Amino acid sequence: MHSLQLEIERLYGLGAQAAQEPGARDTFFKLREALSRGEVRSAEKRDGRWVANAWVKQGILLGFRLGELAAMESCGSFSFIDKDTYPVQHFSPEQRVRVVPGGSTVREGAYLAASVVCMPPMYVNVGAYVDEGTMIDSHALVGSCAQIGKRVHLSAAAQVGGVLEPINATPVVIEDDVLVGGNCGVYEGTIVHERAVLGAGTILTRSTPLFDIVREEIYRSSAEGPLEVPAGAVVVPGSRAITRGKAQAWGLSLYAPVIVKYRDEKTDKGVELEDLLR
Repeated sequence: MHSLQLEIERLYGLGAQAAQEPGARDTFFKLREALSRGEVRSAEKRDGRWVANAWVKQGILLGFRLGELAAMESCGSFSFIDKDTYPVQHFSPEQRVRVVPGGSTVREGAYLAASVVCMPPMYVNVGAYVDEGTMIDSHALVGSCAQIGKRVHLSAAAQVGGVLEPINATPVVIEDDVLVGGNCGVYEGTIVHERAVLGAGTILTRSTPLFDIVREEIYRSSAEGPLEVPAGAVVVPGSRAITRGKAQAWGLSLYAPVIVKYRDEKTDKGVELEDLLR
């Protein structure tokens, strides 16, 4: 992949002139196919830390630059207008990805591993990586470059944001065996470590402090890294009182995600996925 990386970096550095380069689209297509097969990733764990592969994100942006608007069709009736470099991905039974009928879409350049289940309607954007045994429930979104681990459950209407730019920014990461409850939102490069549970309606962003009442700590993002949810944490929506000015007199409070416990046997039984659905 080293030669592909060098060519992607060269073409990206040309800006708008990249479209005039012979073979530019073929180079992009090689990257897109490698992403769709899971051979390269927009982010990966190295020495225990998640880091972005900037050149891969450059290649994804290059695909938008090289693409031209085109009319496309899916299933013969549903039509849309998009860059011709990013058509809808089609699966074969041999890939063992289960896409239930009802309006779901996966873009080329995203990887879904064997045994992933997609309930309608859902959407997976380019650069995303979804590992084995994960369920993407109805109305759930996996944003561009998001990294989803094994046996994750993205419940109905869960939103996993995409981070395509800045190039060096780590995208949202959901590690193995995490449960993301209904109507949750995980954005701006937040990392949710393995076996964590996000209760329904939990919102996590780069500017959201996370209050751990078990360990008596407050977790925040920093200039060097994003907000990180500890492994096994059970997070629910909470609030914190405003203690200044008129807001205090009015009894106002602000949203605050709270870690109320860490996973135990009782929690595991409560989030166990039904094997028959798989």
